[in-house]
Amino acid sequence: MSGDGGADSGRRASRPSGGRARGAGSRGAASGSRRDRSVSPARVVAFDVLEAVRTSDSYANLLLPARIERAGLEGSDAGLATELTYGTLRRLGTWDAVIADAAGRPTDRIDPPVLDLLRLGTHQLLATRVPTHAAVNETVALAHRVAPAAAGFVNAVLRQVSRTDAEEWMRRLAESARDDTERLATTTSHPAWIVRALRSALAHEGRADELGALLDADNASPVVNLVALPGLGDAAVDELGAPDVYSPVGFTAEHPLALVAAHEGRIRVQDEGSQLAALALSRARPVEPGERWLDLCAGPGGKTALLAAEALAGGAALAANELVPARAELVRRAIAAVPLDVHVRVGDGTDLDPAELGAPGGFDRILLDAPCTGLGALRRRPEARWRKQPADVAELTAVQARLADAAFAALAPGGILAYVTCSPHTAETHGTIAAALKRWGEAAEPLDTAAAVRQVANRPLDLGGDGRTVQLWPHRHGTDAMFIALVRKRPEAEPAAAAR
Repeated sequence: MSGDGGADSGRRASRPSGGRARGAGSRGAASGSRRDRSVSPARVVAFDVLEAVRTSDSYANLLLPARIERAGLEGSDAGLATELTYGTLRRLGTWDAVIADAAGRPTDRIDPPVLDLLRLGTHQLLATRVPTHAAVNETVALAHRVAPAAAGFVNAVLRQVSRTDAEEWMRRLAESARDDTERLATTTSHPAWIVRALRSALAHEGRADELGALLDADNASPVVNLVALPGLGDAAVDELGAPDVYSPVGFTAEHPLALVAAHEGRIRVQDEGSQLAALALSRARPVEPGERWLDLCAGPGGKTALLAAEALAGGAALAANELVPARAELVRRAIAAVPLDVHVRVGDGTDLDPAELGAPGGFDRILLDAPCTGLGALRRRPEARWRKQPADVAELTAVQARLADAAFAALAPGGILAYVTCSPHTAETHGTIAAALKRWGEAAEPLDTAAAVRQVANRPLDLGGDGRTVQLWPHRHGTDAMFIALVRKRPEAEPAAAAR
């Protein structure tokens, strides 16, 4: 590594999340140091998670809690580690543009571990109340542990960043953009293709002017939302915390994780939009005892657990399918608190025999929470925006089409399918369901999904579209951007004749 931060070593063109470092002096923060310099444990944890996200495709929301616990962080230290990790990942594209300007070189000419340090320091300087001297000195101290030869370079770049405030940096970046899409991409830290996709999704509802609000919402820290599995809790939602705006079974609490731990699976972390998607299916019409339900792509099991509680209350049976064995095990753990015998099948959802899961005549209700780009949950999974590419959409829509056909084929006559994605991308939402309805022809009847969701909700929802589908939004509803479409198989249709 060169003495100024590796202008020529470890060089590689990459997505903003970078790649594995090549060269000496670039191991993790826990590997020791050449100098006895104190570094706050919160910053060590944040750097370690950033490095794991970059080098191992780890998910911050899964890794960070474990690292915080292992480091013994509590209170403000845990809060700082959380803010530094998620905040840096969310604003990574913007910080890279600032760093490139301050360093006088493109970020792909900076060694990846050094770039992670600069991102961490830049976030503290421009987006937190951390004093300038602490942000610079702590990051330089961490550099002495991670990449000693680059400590001087880190110090110089961060001091250059600190000479300009956040507002002026944003003005500079906006003025240097070639068009409005590039301006929004840089200043709100979204890849340009995602900016275009979100603009198109909003325009579908005549709300293109809300794009800025949506992009800002993606960069805001969401509250931890909880669900109390209906019929299984020992207290009403309003006794546990502040009830959700829309979900009748959701709430927020001052100490959410402690509450989850104390209730042995009966209270779970779950976004309000996910709750509404599951309840739209389970409460679309009264449950008749003996109904058979299926969660087709069940992992990791949050919606499965809510459906299991609803099935138990209504006298229905529930089965679940998951392709990945490790995720199937997560489903089993998720439903352990519900005293209902749920058959969890491990296998391809496009190759499913209803009889194998106890429904020889087909299922009365099926939830298809389809694999998608996840663009609707960028505020919770900040690294996802840097991992997905436009080419992923075509591959995913092909999978969604096959799964939708399999789900519709597995419906009993009169059964209801809920097609759900955690993405507002129109190709994955309106495009997928419109093409499926065309394939299914007269055997399929689109239902008034908006009416079903409004019937479930605590208060009126401001929904766009024609009512056949529902698109929830972070900036408008405070939920992830969940898409929901309910479709009924007409009673006269053959149980497995419609998929083709």
